[in-house]
Amino acid sequence: MQKLLILALSLTLFTACNFQEKPTEKKPKEVAPKEITQNNKSPFFWEGANIYFMLTDRFNNGDSANDVTLNRIEETGPLRGFMGGDIIGITKKIEEGYFKNLGVNAIWFTPVIEQIHGSTDESTGNTYGYHGYWAKDWTALDPNFGTKKDLEILVKTAHKNGIRVLLDVVLNHTGPVTPMDPKWPKEWVRTEPTCEFTTYENTTACALVDNLPDIYTESDEPVELPDALLAKWKEEGRLSNELDELQLFFEKTGYPRAPRFYIMKWLTDYVNDLGVDGFRVDTVKHVNENAWAELYKEASAAFEIWKKKHPDEVLDDNKFYMVGEVYNYGISGGRAFDFGDKKVDFYDFGFKSLINFELKNDADKDYEVIFKKYSKLLHTKLKGKSVVNYLTSHDDGSPYDPNREKPIRAANVLLLTPGASQMYYGDESSRDLTIEGTQGDATLRSFMNWKEQDSLPKIKEILSHWQKLGKFRRDHPAIGAGKHKRLAKKPYTFSRTLVDGDYKDKVVVGLDLPKGKKSLWVKGFFGDGTKLYDAYSETAVEVKNGKVVLDTEFDIALLELVK
Repeated sequence: MQKLLILALSLTLFTACNFQEKPTEKKPKEVAPKEITQNNKSPFFWEGANIYFMLTDRFNNGDSANDVTLNRIEETGPLRGFMGGDIIGITKKIEEGYFKNLGVNAIWFTPVIEQIHGSTDESTGNTYGYHGYWAKDWTALDPNFGTKKDLEILVKTAHKNGIRVLLDVVLNHTGPVTPMDPKWPKEWVRTEPTCEFTTYENTTACALVDNLPDIYTESDEPVELPDALLAKWKEEGRLSNELDELQLFFEKTGYPRAPRFYIMKWLTDYVNDLGVDGFRVDTVKHVNENAWAELYKEASAAFEIWKKKHPDEVLDDNKFYMVGEVYNYGISGGRAFDFGDKKVDFYDFGFKSLINFELKNDADKDYEVIFKKYSKLLHTKLKGKSVVNYLTSHDDGSPYDPNREKPIRAANVLLLTPGASQMYYGDESSRDLTIEGTQGDATLRSFMNWKEQDSLPKIKEILSHWQKLGKFRRDHPAIGAGKHKRLAKKPYTFSRTLVDGDYKDKVVVGLDLPKGKKSLWVKGFFGDGTKLYDAYSETAVEVKNGKVVLDTEFDIALLELVK
C-alpha cells in the first residue's frame, strides 16, 4: 500500500478475441459427465489456490438496512464513501454458485472490523473507512459490513462449498483521528516521523502518512487499554467479558501486555471462534518481522483448537495459511526483501506466500518465458513456499491493462502462471478501472458490474472464458503448484505435472492455437491410446501418433485425463 500512500498522500490504504460462451457441439455420449470425473475431488494446495479478492463494501449489497450506519451521512469525494456492499452480499454470491462457477477455492475480502466512525477531509475528498483499513475496534465488526453472526454464516457457507476464507488483517496502524475518533494513547501509537522507505528503520518505526497513528509493534512494554475503548465496551455491555478473555490470553501465553499482543489476541479470536482458514496480512514490511511469527504461532494454535472442536467442518489437513503484502516484493528476488540497508526473509516468519507484484510487468511477455520463469523459481529458490500472483488490485495504481483491452490475455496469464492466483473482483467481467472524477486508487474501487454481466454479450463471453480457465485450475492443482514443461513451440503446447505422495495430476494446455482443425503434440507425456478430454470445448479425444487432433472454433485447449 506504500505506493498509494506516497502518490495520493491520502489516508486511503489501500483485463479480445472472438469466442463463444458455450460450444455448439455436443459432448460425446461416451464421455462421462464432467461433474462425476475425478477432477472435482482434487486435493487443495495453497501453492496453486485460485483466490478471489473483493472490497467488502463494493461487491454485493445483501442487506440494504445497513447501508447507512453510525450517522455516516457526510458527502464524500467520488468513490470515497460507503456504497452498501456487505458480508451478507458475499454469502449470497457463494450460495448462488458465483465463485464455484469461477473455479474459486478461496476468498479474501477487505477487513470487516469496526472502522472509525468519522471521516477525513483531505485533498482527495472527504473519505470514510469503507475500505476497512482504518480500525477503531478490532473486537467488533463494523455495522456497515454486518454482524459477527453474518460472518459466521459466511464462513460456514464457504466451507460447505469447498471455499476457504482469508481474513484481511491490520496490525500496523489504527484509523485516523477525527472529531468522533480520538487518538489512541501515546503509549500505543506514534504519529511521527513519517516513513521515508529508504531503510529498515524508516520503513518500520514510522507513520505511513500524516494522521495514521502507527502501533508500537516493536515494543514489549506493557500498556493499559485506552479509556475510550473501555468506555465503548462498557456501553455495549461486554466490558467484563473482554477483560476476562484478555486476562486468560496473557496468562496462557506469557506475553507482556504490549500493544501488538492485544491486537493479536483480538485477531486470532476470529480463527478460534469461526475457523477462518488464513490471514492476508496488510503492510507487512512496516512491522518488525518477529511480530508476524508471533501472530502465525497464535493463529495456528487457534486454528488447531477450532478443528478439534469442529471435526465435521474441517475441510482438509492444511495448516493455517498466511500470505503477506510486502509492497513491491517480486518473485525474482527470491525469498528476501531488500530494505536498502537490510534484507528480510519474511517466509521465515510465518508466511507461506507473499503477494507477487511482478506478474503485471511480465504479463505481455511470451507465454513460455513467463511460465518457465515462475515454475523454475517456485521449485528452486522458493521451494516449499509460494507467491500469490495478481494483475489488478485495490491499491496498485499501475494495474495491467487498465482499459480492459486484453481480458482474454489477462485470464490466460493470471490463471495459467505457476503459483497461486488472485482475481480482483471484476477482472472476470472487465469492471471499469478508469472512473472519471476519482482521485488516487478510488478509480480501482467501483461497485461490481453485475448489470453488465447480465446485459452485455461481450462481458458474458469474457466471463465464460474466465470461468472455464478458473474451473480447470481448481480441478487441476498441477496448473498452479506443478512443474511446467513446454511440449511444442508451435502450436504452443505445455504440460504441468504435480506429484504429492500418492496423488498425481497431469494436464496439457495449448494456447494461440489455430481455429478449426489443429493437432497438439503430447508425445512423451501422454502415450498413444490415452483418452483425454478438452475441458474448454467439451470434446473427447484420443492420443494417436504422439498427438491429439481437435476441430474446434477455439484457440485454446485444456486437456485432462478421462477416467
